[in-house]
Amino acid sequence: MGIGESLSRTRRGLPILLVLYGVASLGHFVHNAEFLADYPNLPVWLTRGQVYGAWLAIQATGALGYLLARAKYQFLGFGVLGVYAAMGLDGLVHYSRAPMAAHTATMNLTIWFEVVAAVLVLCAIAGLSREALRQ
Repeated sequence: MGIGESLSRTRRGLPILLVLYGVASLGHFVHNAEFLADYPNLPVWLTRGQVYGAWLAIQATGALGYLLARAKYQFLGFGVLGVYAAMGLDGLVHYSRAPMAAHTATMNLTIWFEVVAAVLVLCAIAGLSREALRQ
């Protein structure tokens, strides 16, 4: 398989990766919102509604990036999608507040599912951006 075929496959797979990341993010944010008091050392002022609001804002960023990329504003869209995916790495901040061992297995699973999905999107965006720059 040539480089062009691989990048074409990446372009076709991007929506799937974005959905995977969206689902992973939703899982993490729902768990975080519903078990907010159980997450170690989160700010006391943080509310369930704020967690859901943050998730909606993040998803709106992803939707904007995808629409821009599809509307022929490829570089701008890829940039916004890169920011969107990078926000998925923010879940790792949980480990700056408390060690992994202080989180439940479900907490760790939802955090890492979101992080891995975000990294996959970032890799796809990097490859597609490189391809677009070459053209």
